[in-house]
Amino acid sequence: MANLILYGHEESGHSYKVALALALGRIGHEFRWVDVHAPREQRRTDFQAVSRFGELPVLVDDGVALAQSNAILLHLAERHRVLGGETKERLAQSREWLFWEANRIGISLANIRSMIRFEPGHDPGALDWLRRRFQQDAERLDAELSKKPFLLGEAVSVADASCSAYLFFADEAGIEPSTWPNVRRWMDRITSLPGFRVPTELMRKP
Repeated sequence: MANLILYGHEESGHSYKVALALALGRIGHEFRWVDVHAPREQRRTDFQAVSRFGELPVLVDDGVALAQSNAILLHLAERHRVLGGETKERLAQSREWLFWEANRIGISLANIRSMIRFEPGHDPGALDWLRRRFQQDAERLDAELSKKPFLLGEAVSVADASCSAYLFFADEAGIEPSTWPNVRRWMDRITSLPGFRVPTELMRKP
């Protein structure tokens, strides 16, 4: 689909949420790589022109630029009626999980990884706090996934793409998902789905 463009980077967990959803939903698009390590004013000019906040990812759909990964996921589900967008009820359930993720994993695991990988002088106290918070998040997911294969039930949704994306970078945060067996099995189910690819395969540098 030539009118759908994703700007992202293979090291960006938020970009991976969207790239993964596009892959699982079999939604055709063009991918444009953006150097996330470059100063914002030095990133590709077409990205700067459409990025409201200067952050990844950005999805351009038929000329309209959309920012913030979870907002993009809801847009994709609703517009294409896939991955939880098939009914109003499933879309509402997806929305709840996406807001939960933004307040929980999007804070805890994303920042643990960022501090370990990119902030060598980080505050140990802050890191400990984030680890305790992620422990609670993983336990919540593990309990939920003891009842069903995916977060909304029998079928994968944008809720799964959002809540799992950073877990595929967990080793970079010193975290082993197998600590939570239901979470590990859920991740294995996602990796076995048609269209699944790891970040470096979905968001290759040209």
